[in-house]
Amino acid sequence: MIRYMVQLFGSGTRWDEEIAEYSPEQFRAMVAHMGRINKDLAAAGELVEARGLAGPAKVLSVRARDGEPPLVTEGTHDGRETLLAGYWVVDVASAQRAIEIAARVSAAPGPGDSHNFPVELHEVPAQPPH
Repeated sequence: MIRYMVQLFGSGTRWDEEIAEYSPEQFRAMVAHMGRINKDLAAAGELVEARGLAGPAKVLSVRARDGEPPLVTEGTHDGRETLLAGYWVVDVASAQRAIEIAARVSAAPGPGDSHNFPVELHEVPAQPPH
């Protein structure tokens, strides 16, 4: 088995506007879609963890400083356009299976036919790299 983190992104600069584009029905459909993914992954024994994250207003960046209190600022450390919106950690038999899961996440319903959220896969190695 191979662990992957499936990362779902939203716009860091347009987060509130993107959410406002959803009708109540579309938002419920998107949440139901994600819930079905979680249920199916749990039933298959592939789900390790899944979380949706708060928007950019809740992001804090922390940087250690030698001998001084850490520097804490609001927002992402680099003001990037995309922001991690949620993630799944899955334990799957192959990279192909992880790609199938990521594609299913990406195809969540949204304004229009499908939102096709940007999704990244990151392998989670069993051991730290040497």
